Parts: sequence; C-alpha cells; structure tokens
Amino acid sequence: MSQSARTKLIKIGNSRGIRIPKAVVERLHLTNDIEMIVKEDHLELRPGRKPREGWADAFREMAERKDDQLPDEPAPTKWDSEEWTW
Repeated sequence: MSQSARTKLIKIGNSRGIRIPKAVVERLHLTNDIEMIVKEDHLELRPGRKPREGWADAFREMAERKDDQLPDEPAPTKWDSEEWTW
C-alpha cells in the first residue's frame, strides 16, 4: 500500500533534514538507524539493518548443504613452491 505525504526540508546546521510523521515511523518500525538509498531522481528510506543480519540463516543453509566444510588439504600455490623456504 502506497502512502504519500508532503513535508519541507528543514535546516540542521549545514545540512538539511525532513520530519517523518509519527504514523509513518510507526508503520515502518523506524528507529534511529535508517538506510538511505539514492536512486536516479528520488530517495528511498528504509529501516536500518543490523550488522550481520541474516547471517545465522545463511550459515544454517550452508551447513545443511555441507557447504561450510574446509577442504581436506590446502591447495598449493606458486608462492608455496617457489618463494617459501623451510
């Protein structure tokens, strides 16, 4: 469901800001962290994502696919054979 509202830019130091109506803040569950995406001719504002959000699900899926295992033996590199000395 789209919603439109008009507001004005306000001066905040050397920057500009907007006031987001309380109803919009509540509807989008906005907190102090907001993600701002600059598109061609408009801005998109979204609730800020937490760092590493979704990682637990991604790791669980990797484990189910057995895609989280290390290789049995490390692959030798040119550096290993030509530059490293024991």
